[in-house]
Parts: sequence; C-alpha cells; structure tokens
Amino acid sequence: MSQYDLLIIGGGPSGLSAGIYAARANLKTLIIERGILGGQIANTDLVENYPGFPEIITGPQLTELFEKQATKFGVEIEYTEVREITKKGELFLVKTSDDEEYTSHAVILSTGSDPNKLQVPGEKEFAGKGVSYCAVCDANFFRDLVVAVAGGGDAAVEEGLYLTKFVKKLYIIHRRDELRAQKIIQDRAFKNPKVEFVWDSVVTKVFGDKLMKGLEVKNVKTGEQKELECDGLFVYIGSTPNSCLVTLPVKKDSIGHIITNEYMETKTPGLYAIGDLRKCPLRQIVTAASDGAIAAQYAEKYIESLAFESESS
Repeated sequence: MSQYDLLIIGGGPSGLSAGIYAARANLKTLIIERGILGGQIANTDLVENYPGFPEIITGPQLTELFEKQATKFGVEIEYTEVREITKKGELFLVKTSDDEEYTSHAVILSTGSDPNKLQVPGEKEFAGKGVSYCAVCDANFFRDLVVAVAGGGDAAVEEGLYLTKFVKKLYIIHRRDELRAQKIIQDRAFKNPKVEFVWDSVVTKVFGDKLMKGLEVKNVKTGEQKELECDGLFVYIGSTPNSCLVTLPVKKDSIGHIITNEYMETKTPGLYAIGDLRKCPLRQIVTAASDGAIAAQYAEKYIESLAFESESS
C-alpha cells in the first residue's frame, strides 16, 4: 500500500494544475489517470484562448507542457483506473483496477466528463465505422469524403472547422436556427465554402452497410424527414460528468455535476471536486486550471489542520 499526502483522480488541465500547486507546497502527490493525460484537450486541435499563448498551440502540446511542469516539481503519475474511494477516520483509501491501494489525507476529483450520445438507431452499430466523437483522432480517415457534425456549440463548430482541412464537404446539423458557438468561431464557419448548415434539425438514424453511408434527419419545426448521404458523423452535443465513482457524501445537481463551495470542497472533509466534474458556470481550460490551483491550496490547508490537531492531542 502506497501512502501520499494528496491523491488526484484524473489528469486533465484541472488535475495537472492541482498537481503543480500541491507539489510546490511540498505535498507528496500522485495523479491517477485512466487514459491519456490532458482529458478533452488532448483531442483538441487548436487552443486559441489560453492566456500566454498568442501563437496558436495544440491541445496535445499544451498537455505536454502541463505534464513537464508537474513532474518537474515531483508529481508522480500512474496510469490505471480507480475502482473505489473510501474514507476511514482521517485517511482516504483508493483502490484501482490493477489491485493497487493508495492512502492519502486528501483527494481531489478531476474525473471530467464523457461525450453524450445521440441515442438513435445505428449510432452504436456504426461507432468506429463512421460515427466518431473526436475529430482530431479520426479526421484523417475521412479525407476527401463527406461528413456531418451534430451540434452547434463551440466544440461542434471548432471541430467541424478542423474537419474541413480533410473532408470534401461538411454538414453542421443543429436543432436550432442559430449557433451557440462564440461569434468569432461562427464567422469562420459561415465563411468556409465547405460548410453547409442544416438548421432546426436532429439526427434520427444512422444507416449503412459495413460502413456508415448516411443519416436520416428530421426538421423539428416542420416534421419533415430527409436523408443525407455522408460517410461520417461527429457528435458534439454536450457531456455527462464522471461522478458515478463517488459514493462518499457529496451533493450533485440533476445531471451529476458535483456541487462544491468556492474552495472546491465537497460535503466530505478532505474531498475536493474540480474541472468539468464540478457544477460551474463556465468550462474552459483556464477555469479548470483555476479550480485545480484553488483545490490544491485548500487541500494543503486541510492537511496542515490534521497535522496540527494530531500534535495538539
């Protein structure tokens, strides 16, 4: 059993930021990541709005810089999946899928979120055979083909614009008659000759043979249905927080985001939630990094209070 001052579950921007601040405070810190570091930004082509980078940087490049900074200060990183988090007295016990056990005085949850599915016929059957949730991962497979994006927010339009570097034509299917993406991103999409918008519409079916061949699309205002011939569908309709792992006392909203106070504290002393997992008004890399810094700062104070109580007793 390995002992740490602080365990951070998840290695996205918020978790890596927490690790940097914790390690600089001389806390023995471990980040446990089930996949790849960076979370959603590891699959993001261009990052234009993170302060300090006037020249565009890619998500993987920014992730690499976060990792270098964290490990420079002594953060350890393990790649495995957490199965259980319990607390006995003042110690947390974290068990992983490879039967390892870790203890710590505090835990920061940075487990992020997973992309929502359309839940329509054919989506599951053609996942990996035309249906994708990551343009950066899969764009090259659709070179000179016709694809569609479902969604109208920042991620949908940004990733759609990235796809236009590869594809012959791109449909953006949105259930409203205007986009929710930032104005500067909208302007780029409207000016791109490869992009065609399908307004007031939703995908109702994905069809094909061995590979996806097209979509059935329904106009939500008129009820009219039509088919779109296309070779791929990229889905960007929001995400669901990965909070089902948490069985300790916490407060959640109706979707599953963990509700914290301004110090990132949950109802369980020593347990913090940050980044996309947390209920917050804005989900950006910069706000995730801020969450991590705050959580680490107050985790340090919490651990110091435990030490003081132990010395006083």
